[in-house]
Amino acid sequence: MKLISGNSNRNLSEAISAYLDVPLTQSTIKNFADHEIFVEIMENVRGEDTFFIQSTSRPANDHLMELLIAIDALKRGSARRITAVIPYFGYARQDRKTGGRTPISAKLVADLITAAGAHRVLTMELHAGQIQGFFNMPVDNLVSGPVFQPHIQETFEGEKLCIVSPDVGGVVRARALAKRLGADLAIIDKRREKAGVSEVMHVIGDVDGKICILVDDIVDSGGTLCNAAGALKEKGAKQVYAYVVHGVLSGEALKKIEASPMEKLVITDSIAATPEMQASNKIQQLSVANLIGEAILRTSEERSISALFK
Repeated sequence: MKLISGNSNRNLSEAISAYLDVPLTQSTIKNFADHEIFVEIMENVRGEDTFFIQSTSRPANDHLMELLIAIDALKRGSARRITAVIPYFGYARQDRKTGGRTPISAKLVADLITAAGAHRVLTMELHAGQIQGFFNMPVDNLVSGPVFQPHIQETFEGEKLCIVSPDVGGVVRARALAKRLGADLAIIDKRREKAGVSEVMHVIGDVDGKICILVDDIVDSGGTLCNAAGALKEKGAKQVYAYVVHGVLSGEALKKIEASPMEKLVITDSIAATPEMQASNKIQQLSVANLIGEAILRTSEERSISALFK
């Protein structure tokens, strides 16, 4: 097995390497003066089972090109199998046509990864499950339950919990976590007037006197979570927390979260934390290194990954 890290989240790659007790393969990734990206794998990978670890987070296009060029380098180095390990899959929100003459960018990215020479993809909490079908190769989509569930149980032991989906699209994720925790379920009914702007309409379910835990896959501008937290407090929620897999947190998101009635936002390290995120009292980060590392090990040993989530 060979583990190679991109530049998007070196700390996560090193944590995965430590879990597997496999050193990261030496590589060089640099930019030329005109910002073209150059990748060189500094060790022999001929006949090896290779895993390139790279989230396509901000700057998304640079990190995506790093991923594609690295896959090509591994292919031309005669790697036996190339797995693109993408903890955060950028462009996943563009999974369908939203109007005339608009792209399906998630499908385009899938085609690019395929054309570059990857043999399989290992990712986490895709925004839309159907993106797995955009690839003509095996795709393993890890879920966050094994990371969030024990933390919630330890933090809120003995409390009356209600798991809340911030929109109708996230009900399946919220219901699955609520079932594992034996908690109640509530849903926020919202109307989105335009991208990045949401208005909470109704809270479906009884949240009065309960600790409410909002569960989502991505927090970007923070508007949805903050509006949902406000609506839950108005309905009598005792406290409001949020557990979100991918902390994109663009623009004024941190300021919104700091000013919101949320007690804490818990995210994973699928995207590298900025210094501002690390300094915030309301942001806590959990590591997915062990989960991804175990999935990599099972992939290499041809063992079941779905068994991790039973």
